[in-house]
Amino acid sequence: MSSLGEAKGKSRIGVVFGGRSSEHEISILSAAAVMDAMDHSRFEPIPFGITKAGEWRRIQADLRGLERLDDERMDVLFEGSRPVTVADFDAATDFAFPLLHGPFGEDGTIQGLFEMTNKPYAGCGVAASAISMDKIFTKEVWIRAGLPVCKHTYTTAYDCAADLAAEAERIEAEVAYPIFVKPANMGSSVGVSKVWSRGELKEALAAALRYDRRVIAEATVCGRELEAAVLGNGSPLVSAIGEILSDGEYYDYDSKYRDGQTRLSIPAVLPQGLSAEIEGLAKRAYKVLDGAGFSRLDLFFDERAGKLYLNEMNAIPGFTKYSMFPLLWKAKGIGFGELIERIIDLGYERYHSAHHR
Repeated sequence: MSSLGEAKGKSRIGVVFGGRSSEHEISILSAAAVMDAMDHSRFEPIPFGITKAGEWRRIQADLRGLERLDDERMDVLFEGSRPVTVADFDAATDFAFPLLHGPFGEDGTIQGLFEMTNKPYAGCGVAASAISMDKIFTKEVWIRAGLPVCKHTYTTAYDCAADLAAEAERIEAEVAYPIFVKPANMGSSVGVSKVWSRGELKEALAAALRYDRRVIAEATVCGRELEAAVLGNGSPLVSAIGEILSDGEYYDYDSKYRDGQTRLSIPAVLPQGLSAEIEGLAKRAYKVLDGAGFSRLDLFFDERAGKLYLNEMNAIPGFTKYSMFPLLWKAKGIGFGELIERIIDLGYERYHSAHHR
């Protein structure tokens, strides 16, 4: 597939990572993996890191082979780098590849910046990024479209401050235990708790509110945790279906990035016809949110009831060696390098479509 940016020669790809969210370190690992996989004969990756304080830096450090959170380079990555402005980034790059997980990157904020500076970029646009980042908004949109989601409710910092006991009582009246409590805008299972009692629920609400002012409380689906990656603009493709087999109570931050106890089944062994059903549901969910470029859909399958439930759409899923997204495409026959190439092409395609109507 030929990049639409090749009219100017080798395309300068500004890879943006780090950022102000709690997923700062995971974002760095994703960026290192993407730059390693990129075809350097066609693309020139230029690393730009954003510090936890929100300052943009042109990174001089070598990120090759950076795969683990305990790599000593993680602590000194920003040393020796010079501060830059958005104008500096714009002048140095042809295309932006944001790999900022969580708030201030996956939520439409940096996508809005690229739109304002007329910069082609990878992935979903402003609205799709903002809606999919917010678990409450995502479910409300899917419900309006007639798509299946699990039982849930939500609360806010204001309501919990006014009467935490009353909010806990209301939530448990609407959603049966065990309940998952999550910040509305967060990823990598940060701030997530699974609770079985009123006391635990109040503690979980307080914990989640440290990360966001809105919190969602969801019923636990006793079933299989499945994931499907999506690639495309108007006519999206769906990857192989993967299954998460975690030894823990749920697929938390440590399970994803630290303890190595989680097993991934790719492709998942599923009942006849279920893969096709998931593929159709993933496409509908992606298009309803106006997905573009790439995303990953998370689902639950209740085997006893034979029902699928949509959980989340991740507009910028992880790209680390532990991450499901590139592994799902590998199982479909698309290697990491080709995957990055397709994502860049889709970003250029979306940009040219928007500017040549």
